[in-house]
Amino acid sequence: MAGNDSSSFAVETDQLSRRFGGFCAVDRLTLQVRLGAIFGLLGPNGSGKTTTMRMLTTLLPPSSGSARVDGHDVVGDPTAVRADIGYVPQMLSADPDLTGYENLWIGAKLYRIPRSERRERIEEALDFMGIDQPGELVRRYSGGMIRRLEIAQSLVSRPRVLFLDEPTVGLDPAARRTLWRHLRELRKQWKMTIFLTTHYMEEAAELCGTVGFLRAGRLMHLGSPEQLCHAGGRQRSLEELFLEIAGEPNPSDGNSYAEVVRSRKAIRRHG
Repeated sequence: MAGNDSSSFAVETDQLSRRFGGFCAVDRLTLQVRLGAIFGLLGPNGSGKTTTMRMLTTLLPPSSGSARVDGHDVVGDPTAVRADIGYVPQMLSADPDLTGYENLWIGAKLYRIPRSERRERIEEALDFMGIDQPGELVRRYSGGMIRRLEIAQSLVSRPRVLFLDEPTVGLDPAARRTLWRHLRELRKQWKMTIFLTTHYMEEAAELCGTVGFLRAGRLMHLGSPEQLCHAGGRQRSLEELFLEIAGEPNPSDGNSYAEVVRSRKAIRRHG
């Protein structure tokens, strides 16, 4: 990272790696995400996207290398990292038996937001994400509304960096585009950096100023969607590039049955 002003980057990794026994899920990942950017980490299942995000959000320690989020080392100062970020995982994080407002109230308590500020912050987050029935039980929400509520939960702490793991998975096209609009507004109005993973190449092209493609834990390509689609004098879509990177399984890759089983179990557990 020498020669760069680290204050201009919201996320920096240097040779970041994570191994699970003999399986390397993330392999010497080096990248920088500028403040206020929307960055997309792309790649096939098992490429290391979720593992990378878990390391950046301090949920999983790196095996080697380093990472900084909003200027804080994820290993040396994890408390400061957690204070500056919001994180929305793939799995459902809202309680269906509570109202939308109650979900955010619990989140505000977990973030240790002073009681005198909670109502204002909750109403601000709900209003920003367009949730107009916060008193209704979450089990009655649509899929798109639940996802917006989960993002609203992460906004109560007013994070500087927002991590979203597959934010629109399972949503219909209309709900997906509504969420895109809210994410653009977050970046514009809250000056927030957004780091997301997605399998939707249209989503990456629509939202992200920069994307990185992972394959087997290694960063294969990094740049703007436009740059990557015209790299090497070729014109192709992000989806075509994704398919090139994903490739076809090699039947003679030399792995034993036991090695394949171990790798697949590690992928399922750790993304």
